[in-house]
Amino acid sequence: MTHPYWQTTPLDQMTAEQWDALCDGCGKCCLEKFQDDDTGRIIYSRIACELLNLNTCRCREYPNRARLMPDCVTLTPESVQRSSGWLPETCAYRLLNAHEPLPHWHPLITGDPQSVVDAGHSVRGRVIGPETGENPLMHLIDWIR
Repeated sequence: MTHPYWQTTPLDQMTAEQWDALCDGCGKCCLEKFQDDDTGRIIYSRIACELLNLNTCRCREYPNRARLMPDCVTLTPESVQRSSGWLPETCAYRLLNAHEPLPHWHPLITGDPQSVVDAGHSVRGRVIGPETGENPLMHLIDWIR
C-alpha cells in the first residue's frame, strides 16, 4: 500500500503542483488579521483581501499576488517553517510542518473541493471585501481555527 505524497514527501521536496494542491481553498489566510500584543494570539477579521474571489475563495491574481499586494505572504517551505503561527490551525501547510495529519474534510482526502465548504471551514458567504470601506477592527471574528 502506498501512502499519499503529503505523508511521505517533506514540504521542501514537494513539486510546485503538490505544494499548491495542499491548499484546501478555505480562504482564511486571505483575511485581514491582527496580533494581540499581550498574548501574541492572531485575531482574524471578516474583511478579505481585495484579490480574494469571495465565491470561490481563491486568489483572482494568484501568479501576480505578491507584486499586486506587497503584504501578501508567499508561502514557501522556509516561510512556513519560520512563521506558521498566523496560518489557521486547520491549514495543511501548518499541520504538515508540525507533522500533523490533514483534517478528514481536506479535499486531498475526500477528492471533493466542496468538502471544505460542507465541513464549515470555508469563508465563503461569511466575509466581505475591503471595497466596503469597513474598519477591520470592527469586524473581528472568533470562528476561525
